[in-house]
Amino acid sequence: MKEIYPAYAEDVAFYAVGLHPGLKEEMTVLKAYKEQQGYPWAIATGPTEMMAELGVTIQSTKIAFDSNGTITYREGMGAGDDETWRRVFSELAASGSERQP
Repeated sequence: MKEIYPAYAEDVAFYAVGLHPGLKEEMTVLKAYKEQQGYPWAIATGPTEMMAELGVTIQSTKIAFDSNGTITYREGMGAGDDETWRRVFSELAASGSERQP
């Protein structure tokens, strides 16, 4: 995914969001991992309620939202090959997803 996303970075906002209840240093850990892996996307943390609100039950859940906030893609750990990510990012870019901080 890290080789594919840069082609869509102008049209699709992508965030890796950490949701580790109780980990006070979470952003520091995420930043170090991002730098170690060379990930080109933004990172963020979210409230613990976010897991329940989005129905996240397994580690490394991937969720894509279109510009209307509708979930257009959802998969768990290990899912999503290069072709899948090209399709997801292409569909999001075509749907008018705006890059917002």
